[in-house]
Amino acid sequence: MKNIKPFGPSIGKTKISNKFFDKLNKEFDTKSKSKKIDYSSKLASQIKNELKISDKFIKRNLEKELRTSIRKFLSNENIKNIKEIKILNLWVVRQFKGEYNPIHYHEGDLSGVGYLILPKGMTVNRMVKNKKLKTNGTIDFINGQKGFLSKSIYNVVPKIKDLLIFPNYLMHTAYPFNIEGERRSFSFNAKIFFKNNN
Repeated sequence: MKNIKPFGPSIGKTKISNKFFDKLNKEFDTKSKSKKIDYSSKLASQIKNELKISDKFIKRNLEKELRTSIRKFLSNENIKNIKEIKILNLWVVRQFKGEYNPIHYHEGDLSGVGYLILPKGMTVNRMVKNKKLKTNGTIDFINGQKGFLSKSIYNVVPKIKDLLIFPNYLMHTAYPFNIEGERRSFSFNAKIFFKNNN
């Protein structure tokens, strides 16, 4: 786990295991065939295919690894008096050409995004009105305002198996891309309970 501090709030960056990667992709491929469990209407995105993963599946297959990553992220921030980490929800997003996720924030205390499938060449720059677009398929984190010696936007180019953890209030957006293919990611929210120090 590496903690990055591009502005006020920190962002943790690590990798998910092969086991986590395989189990979540398999679960999504199995369950996404049912239109009844599409989750996109509950989310901020301009994306047609999103699937909420069941609490039972999360507990059995994903929760332990997510908790470990969250503990490492918080430990790097010198936060150690954690009593419990509760994963509130987790969903998978299938993004295709032209789809995007507008600027938004999440519930809970911490949120995360991980990458399962990325189209080859998704982030290749293209010219529009003599300007190069550098954001195709990337994610921006937004905090505060731009000023002298102060950045307000931190751009991340996704890589398969990357996991980013950040405070729930940190605004972010996923940009559209202009080639055929699937950009598959997952997001989660977590609540942190602390030990009573009295």
